[in-house]
Amino acid sequence: MLKELYIENLAVIERVTLTFEAGFTVFTGETGAGKSILIDAINLVLGQRASKETVRTGTEKAVVSAVFGELPDSVEEALREYGYESENGELLVSREINTEGKSAARLMGRPVTVSILRELGSMLINIHGQHDNQVLLNSENHLDILDLYADTGKIFEDYQSEYRRYSALKSEWRRISMDEQEKIRRIDLLRYQTEEISQIAPKEGEDEELEERLGVIRNAAKISEQLSGVYAMLYGFEEEGGACDLLRQSVEALDEIGVYHHTVQELAEQLRNVQDGAEEVAGKVSRFLEGFEFNPNELEQLEQRHDDLALLKRKYGTTIREVLDFYRTAVRELEQIELSEERRQELGQELEEQKKRVMAAGKLLSDVRHQAAKRFVEQVSRELRFLDMPNVAMKVEITKAKYGPKGCDAVEFLFSTNRGEELRGLGKIASGGELSRIMLAIKSVLAEKDEIGTLIFDEIDTGVSGKSSQKIGLKLRGVAKHRQVLCVTHSPQVASLAEHHMLIHKETERGRTFTRVSALDDNGRVQEVARIMGTDRVSDLVLNSAKEMIEQGKNSC
Repeated sequence: MLKELYIENLAVIERVTLTFEAGFTVFTGETGAGKSILIDAINLVLGQRASKETVRTGTEKAVVSAVFGELPDSVEEALREYGYESENGELLVSREINTEGKSAARLMGRPVTVSILRELGSMLINIHGQHDNQVLLNSENHLDILDLYADTGKIFEDYQSEYRRYSALKSEWRRISMDEQEKIRRIDLLRYQTEEISQIAPKEGEDEELEERLGVIRNAAKISEQLSGVYAMLYGFEEEGGACDLLRQSVEALDEIGVYHHTVQELAEQLRNVQDGAEEVAGKVSRFLEGFEFNPNELEQLEQRHDDLALLKRKYGTTIREVLDFYRTAVRELEQIELSEERRQELGQELEEQKKRVMAAGKLLSDVRHQAAKRFVEQVSRELRFLDMPNVAMKVEITKAKYGPKGCDAVEFLFSTNRGEELRGLGKIASGGELSRIMLAIKSVLAEKDEIGTLIFDEIDTGVSGKSSQKIGLKLRGVAKHRQVLCVTHSPQVASLAEHHMLIHKETERGRTFTRVSALDDNGRVQEVARIMGTDRVSDLVLNSAKEMIEQGKNSC
């Protein structure tokens, strides 16, 4: 469950720390007070997309952090897989967004990728907003909802494994089943390419060695001339001595006077080391010059080899390694094509056998879905009756579909909101309020199928009023017995049923707007529920009504 949320410089929120309890918590406030910012903040720590526009004007960055506790085993296991650990059963997640739109995420104080954050977030919190209603309107999502309810996990994985094997075999079969003319053209091209590379026979790293050797040969005269000059300067010319002679004479002079002072002796020793080093270099230069020979024809041969390698790199890769990789790939493809007919026949038999396995796995998956569909309809219908929709009829229509990654079923939820009407898709029959209650009923049923500790409902009571709103509140409070429920609401009926109540409001200081979040005591709750009851003036009568609603809410569950 979510235990703490810290927000700094996010939109109009300067700084706020919220502490959450188990059970049912509501957020209320006037329109535009910033309720959606709280949802945005939670979405950020769940790894959703960050935008630089969310950073408060005049600041460098926005910071959101959250502490989660009572972690389910699935979260602990996922943490270990990614190399993280909770501390005393708590998990700290933080996110920063700067004014350039760059974000940084941390898990237990260590950097973490946003993709890992999203995966963990989906296991910690489930947020239901108006977008979820749109998800429900799209029948393509109904199969996933049914699978979640049916808990098809292992059966679904087995089917996908068989289907992936079938798809791989089919792709290979198509690849080698090209028409004869195309096969001949491809063989001719591959043979030409492999023969051209094999004739030149490049070796990895050869081009770099070749470049170095060519550089030496092309500059041989300059190298020889310069090295000869260096040797002469070290050992001297015919008329005069070189650096080595001068160093030797200097050492002898220092030795001669060194008997008079120990410092001079040290200088003589240092200079003797320099003399030895110079003579050693001179010797190496001499030996290099003696062995520095090359055949004039070698330059022509090396340049021809260089041109051959450059040709291969222009045609088959930017480096010799890429050329050799191309060669090996081409050889394998050539072998596969030349043996393709035999392999094609083998694949045909494998495909038929694998198709039978896919169909068997698909039938098993479909059977599980059909069985689960009946229970799903019963449970959702029961929830809808509780939510003041007793006349709603529901059907999970499962039709045969082409085999694909998700099986061989097409699923659509059909409803009739009035007795005697034809069952149709939700988009054709449900109002906004009805859609919200249907979504809540489905969420309530699915809530039993996962370990997610926190459910967030963003204005689920939109388009619903009166007794139906109270039923929504009762349902949310009932769900909150088993997990934490947070709800943004405009409904006094829902707010009066909460165990904890937070008020979101705006204040203006020094010409700037700030959003504040306050935990309400009993008196504050009465004032706020009275306000959202929508009367022009909060009279004593309205206050008494609000107080009565809250007292009834405390005793309702």
